[in-house]
This record gives sequence, C-alpha cells and structure tokens, in this order.
Amino acid sequence: MFDEVEAARERLRLIANRTPVMTSRNLNAITGGQIFLKCENFQRIGAFKFRGAYNAISQLPLEEKRKGVITHSSGNHAQAVALAANLLDVNAVIVMPENSSHVKIAATRGYGAKIVFCGIKPTDRAEKTAELIKQHEYTLIHPYNDLNVIYGAGTAAYELIEEVGSLDMVLAPVGGGGLISGTSIAVKGLCSEAKVIGVEPKNADDAYRSFKTGKIVPSVNPNTIADGLRTSLGNITFKIIQENVADILTVTEKQILKAMKFLWERMKLVVEPSGAVPLAGLRFGDLKVKNKRVGMIISGGNIDLTAFFKLLRQQIQS
Repeated sequence: MFDEVEAARERLRLIANRTPVMTSRNLNAITGGQIFLKCENFQRIGAFKFRGAYNAISQLPLEEKRKGVITHSSGNHAQAVALAANLLDVNAVIVMPENSSHVKIAATRGYGAKIVFCGIKPTDRAEKTAELIKQHEYTLIHPYNDLNVIYGAGTAAYELIEEVGSLDMVLAPVGGGGLISGTSIAVKGLCSEAKVIGVEPKNADDAYRSFKTGKIVPSVNPNTIADGLRTSLGNITFKIIQENVADILTVTEKQILKAMKFLWERMKLVVEPSGAVPLAGLRFGDLKVKNKRVGMIISGGNIDLTAFFKLLRQQIQS
C-alpha cells in the first residue's frame, strides 16, 4: 500500500499544490511539543480531497472516462471530483444533498460538473447515485471507500514527513476514514514508530464507537458543525484504521470552535470546522505530547463566510 501512496505522490507532483507546513510558537508553548500543521486549506479546491479525486480519475480506463464519473458529496469531494474531471476532460455528475452549502454548490458548478440534488437522509445520496449509475453507466469515485482515493489522500502526510522529518505522532480528522487511512499508510511507511491518532466530533462519533467495538457502527443523523465528518466508515477504511491507527479521540462542538478561533486569530488561517478538529483533539484530548514532534493534517478551509460579511456590511451602513 505504501508503494501506491508513493506512486500517487509522483502522479500529483505537478498537479496538486505542495501545501505549506506551518508552526506556531504559541501552540508549541501551550502543548510543550513541536507541532507541525500541514495546511490543506491551501490545496486546490481548498481541501485535501483534490488529491484522492485526481489520483482515482486519472487512472480510469479510457472507456470509463468516456462514459463519465459520478460521486456523492456535500462539499469538498464534490468540488474535488468536479475539478479533477475538468482537468482530465471527463464529464462529472455530483449528487449533493439539497441542504448543501451554497458556497460549495456554486464552486462545484464553477468547475464544470453537473449537480443532481437528493434528500438529506444519510442514505439518500448513495441511493440516488446508484440509480444514476444504473441509467448511465457512470464510474463511481467514492468519497473515501476507494483505495485510489485513499492513496491520494495519503500524499499530504507523505509531503509533511518528507519536509519536516520523522514524527512521534500524527493527527487527522475522521469522517468516512479516507484521510486517516491514507495518512496512516504514509506515516507507517515513512516513520513506522509514529502513532496515528484520529479525531472526530463527539456529536458524530460513529468511527470512535466502531474503533472501540471492533465493528462498523453507522452514523445516524449526526449533528455537528464539522459537516465534512458526518459520514460513516467504509469497509475498506475501517480495515486500514484497525490495522494502523493507535486511537480515535472525540471533541465537543465548543472545542472545535475554540480550535477554529485559535487558527484564525493566532495563525491567520481560515480553516473549516472539520479541518480544526485535529487541533481540538490536541488541545483538549488526553494526549501526552510534551517534547514530542507532532504532525497534524488541517484538512480544508471551505467555510461559508456569508454571515460574517453580512455583519460587516451592516456595520458600514450604520
């Protein structure tokens, strides 16, 4: 599997952004460790998802590319597939819940994809996608339960370690498990003794419960601001997590907001709730990081700032 992450790294070398690794003296002082943030909020489409989408679509046979690809996503993966397909001259259809962020809908359309809306129940998107695949023979680019997507996601951690050297611990958010799976493969391949820790919202703790019980526990109506982490683990990602991940922590909604506030105020990083979850785990989880070298994947920065700018406009008018 590590060989596949290396191959994905070569495939993406001239396509994906090599995102910056940032540090904070303040964060180091608070934690007592050396903390390195891999800032995928600076990736194309504003999230790590571009890596997996491009890696997967670029390897499809010509006939599958000709028929087009499809995925289901509420946001970042939708944009990632739309852009990757556009770059590779492949038609893309994106199934999105009708309550998806207007910002992410507009961005997905802007990259040239066709959007088909579905209901908001957890099963609606997969059902609509299956229906369209049956009708049109599209190839599914699954948001996370796809090995080529996972290998692409792992290139973020690969670059992180390539740049800063060996780490003692790496934290990443957990939703469907694609990022933490790819991260764990890269980390174990480059510094095998490092612990890989997943962090998840307490209000969407299906991965935590799955990890602790040893069987997949589906996510049922998760209520978290970290909208990118509301999905359930897949059979592929769960197996990789069981093999490679040391632990999964959960954090509260207030802790996620505090982590976002720190990143925005102290590091001037615009990070979405899902992307701030690993920092919340570092700050508020029971992790022993004093004198440790700790890496963290900041997964994305796509947040709807409409309300923020509306408030500013109101202040100007007054």
